[in-house]
Amino acid sequence: MGQVQQHILVAAAGLALWLTALPQQAQAKKFYDDDPLLREPKPKPVGDIRRRKASEIYDYFQNTLGKPGEKIVPSKPVRAKDISTTDEVPDNAWYVNRHGKRRMSIEELVRGAGYAPTPSMNGRWEVTSAKTEGVTPGFTVKDSTGRRYQLKFDVAQAHELGTGADVMGSKFYWAFGYWVPQNFIVYFPLEQLVVGKGTKFIDQRGQERDLRQEDIDDIMKQVPRDSQNRFRAVASAYLEGQPVGPWKYNGVRADDPNDIWPHEHLRALRALRVFNSWVQHTDAKSLNGLDTVVTAGGVKHVRHHLIDFSAAFGAEAFEPKSPRAGFVYLLDWKDSARSFFTFGLAAPAWVRADYDYVDQAGRLESKVFDPEEWKPNYYSPAMVNLLPDDAFWAAKTIMKFTEPEVRAIVATSEYSSKEGQDYLVRVLMERQRKIGQTWFSKVLPLDNIRVENGRLAFDDLGAVYKYWADRSYTVAWSDFDNETERRTPIPGASTGTAVPRSQSRYVAAEISSGNPQMTVTVYLRRRGEEMQVVGVERTWPTDSIISMKR
Repeated sequence: MGQVQQHILVAAAGLALWLTALPQQAQAKKFYDDDPLLREPKPKPVGDIRRRKASEIYDYFQNTLGKPGEKIVPSKPVRAKDISTTDEVPDNAWYVNRHGKRRMSIEELVRGAGYAPTPSMNGRWEVTSAKTEGVTPGFTVKDSTGRRYQLKFDVAQAHELGTGADVMGSKFYWAFGYWVPQNFIVYFPLEQLVVGKGTKFIDQRGQERDLRQEDIDDIMKQVPRDSQNRFRAVASAYLEGQPVGPWKYNGVRADDPNDIWPHEHLRALRALRVFNSWVQHTDAKSLNGLDTVVTAGGVKHVRHHLIDFSAAFGAEAFEPKSPRAGFVYLLDWKDSARSFFTFGLAAPAWVRADYDYVDQAGRLESKVFDPEEWKPNYYSPAMVNLLPDDAFWAAKTIMKFTEPEVRAIVATSEYSSKEGQDYLVRVLMERQRKIGQTWFSKVLPLDNIRVENGRLAFDDLGAVYKYWADRSYTVAWSDFDNETERRTPIPGASTGTAVPRSQSRYVAAEISSGNPQMTVTVYLRRRGEEMQVVGVERTWPTDSIISMKR
């Protein structure tokens, strides 16, 4: 039973009962026979889940003025609660290891979630609901196979921009490991849309009535067409399960027995600060998340999704990205005060950015981009709690993407401008380089830790990606007592990577390379004649956290 599984049992049984029911010695046990966990244990079945509603205005002001959640103090960091003993996130209802652990083919990257086909063009699309509020209209349609899709459109002054970003975003975040919709770019003539029987509609007077064909014709007058007189849209396939509303970046969902750790302490959500910074997804808010109740493995449980990526890359949904996006919050007191008291003379970094603007690709830059300083549109309780080990975990996944893979995903935007696609690929690769350099320097970036031919082996990702040259390492070997967690130095053990002879079932290897505050401790467990990695722990200087919290 591993670290994540212990957490689930504690919450299910009640902490006090759990502590009194177990023998005192067992409470200190660090590793269990099934460690390290690759996936969380089978979830508990859910009962009635209340559909949660959220207000965009309330969410903005709550996080801007109230700043909810437990915020980390640099001197007392709270490690992520959803990690395994080897410092990884097991597969779960929030996150599934994909490209970061098993390189996906370009075909898989381009396919994305892959649970639905492109809407069938054989037969008409039946409109079952219509949205007229907001900047652009939207429809829910059912194709001839009975599958449902949501259609979203661009505005005339930013044709292709938001739809392309939404499709690219769904592919990238699926590859990162998140649950997302299956999004497609579709082109269709007006006559493809027909009114479904009994479809209701709220007209401009606020009156609910039956939707008529002429209503569709009127609504689509504001949507741009291409040179072939077709409409371009994102067709987003309905997610599996019953929607029950958005999730939050702090707290837990009280009616979900599996949601036991405050969201601000989940690595899968903290690390979004790094993933979002790469693709400039600044509109990371609760309303762009959605919970659904699904049945998988015979158990009904809640699955947590990310949705709507139309404000990523160079897009701000219906216009090019603002130059200040990613540098400051929408309402940033510090930035405003600096400008006020210096009469605008102290120009912030985003003012100095050299932005290129390319039709259909929007506005994005890499020269002034600083991964450590990057911000979403407003305060996020989870993202502000990012720790160096969380950032390293996300950065090493981002670094897995090659230029051909990035180019293939960018092509799914179907931007008609090849210059725009080339521009996005170039800027993303430059931002990727900065992300690796920044976050690999915050920890000792050892990965793929293993035992080979009686030696401890690992990859220094800083050297792998040529941020620095190969370097030497010192290893302090100890016997490890799994019951008391006490380490005892092994007499005569060298400071090299050769695994020393020991009668203990567990040994610990503390690895350093010049900075004693920046270490990786590897725990090995004996299985027969072999020693296997069962645990990984990282340390870093306190000032690394302080610099991240500026």
